[in-house]
Amino acid sequence: MAHVSTTTDDSPAQTNDGPAQTNDGPAQTNDSPAQTSDSPAQPMLPVTGRKFFLLFLFLLTYLAVYPYMGNTGVRYYLFRLVSAALTLMCVYAISFRKGLIYVALALAIPSIVEHAILFRPRLVPSSVIPVILSFAFDVFTIVVIFRRVFVREKPEAETIFGAVCIYLLIGFSFARLYAILAILQPHAFYLDPAINLHPVPAGFDFIFFSFGSMTTAGADGIVAASSQVRSVSMIESVLAVLYIAVMIARLMGAYRPNHYRSEESS
Repeated sequence: MAHVSTTTDDSPAQTNDGPAQTNDGPAQTNDSPAQTSDSPAQPMLPVTGRKFFLLFLFLLTYLAVYPYMGNTGVRYYLFRLVSAALTLMCVYAISFRKGLIYVALALAIPSIVEHAILFRPRLVPSSVIPVILSFAFDVFTIVVIFRRVFVREKPEAETIFGAVCIYLLIGFSFARLYAILAILQPHAFYLDPAINLHPVPAGFDFIFFSFGSMTTAGADGIVAASSQVRSVSMIESVLAVLYIAVMIARLMGAYRPNHYRSEESS
């Protein structure tokens, strides 16, 4: 009987019992923090973050070049451009919301037209309306900057420049108020002929008298001749002293807690 050998496959079958290559590794998900409104904003340009500093420079430039203004020639047109640029800079400095921009432009357009197109070195009765609108624009600018500066808990360099801009704008706004009184009352001011070469006060005379009243240093050569001008001058002096006191108290109140914490930690 023939031996029939049956060959069986007793060797272990090659099964796929090895560890399966599964995708158990960390999945590449988009877990990076999304850019939401709570994430820190992109860094601003150096100019956009220094509105009050630029306004401070414009105000000082305007105050410095005003005495060199001429009635005709290059200096006359250059000063008109500087005046219009200062008004636009005030609009830019308070452009925090669209509503503020619209109101500021509505008040600034007459002032820009007055300085750039219809500028007059001497005040005439027809100048009273543009001067009143310019005064309203100055008051609006002061209120907006004041609310912006004194609402911050921690004062910064930009905050201090904003406070200084308010002080300068107060002087310019009262100068416009004196100009309005001079238009309504031609003999509201008396110019000493020994010092002044012109008998009627001009634009810079009102600025000189305004800042002289603010600093209580006085303005030599120009005297308030009417009771209304004297009253406004006293009000300006009181407001200037109170503003400086409030500003100093605001800065001291902001820095005092940090000073106490530094002493406790030491």
